Amino acid sequence: MGLPAGTTAVGFILTADRSRSKAFYVDVMGFPITAEDPFGATFNMAGLNVRLTDIEGHVATPHTVLGWTVPDIRAASEDLKSRGISFQIYPGFGQDDLGIWTAPDGAVRVNWFKDPDGNVLSLTQAG
Repeated sequence: MGLPAGTTAVGFILTADRSRSKAFYVDVMGFPITAEDPFGATFNMAGLNVRLTDIEGHVATPHTVLGWTVPDIRAASEDLKSRGISFQIYPGFGQDDLGIWTAPDGAVRVNWFKDPDGNVLSLTQAG
């Protein structure tokens, strides 16, 4: 048995301060709020519904929680940088001046950054 026809997916991002994180996702990232209630706000993030949910004392984990595949990672990274995003530099990864890591075979490029709660987000260019 599968899910009913017409089912849509929703992702979750946890926050200790919804107003601060909501401003980041709306003003910096440019995602529209599609719903909001006393417990969270939902965004359409490039086709995926993502719910920003309040969790008192939330502490981010060190791994990526959400990412976007982009056609031109350098252009997307430069755009986000112009909006105030700082990219994560991981020692030993050999990232370029903008923080973009290229896989050894050159097939994938990734850039990581954080939201105001420290949740790790990423951009990926494949192929």
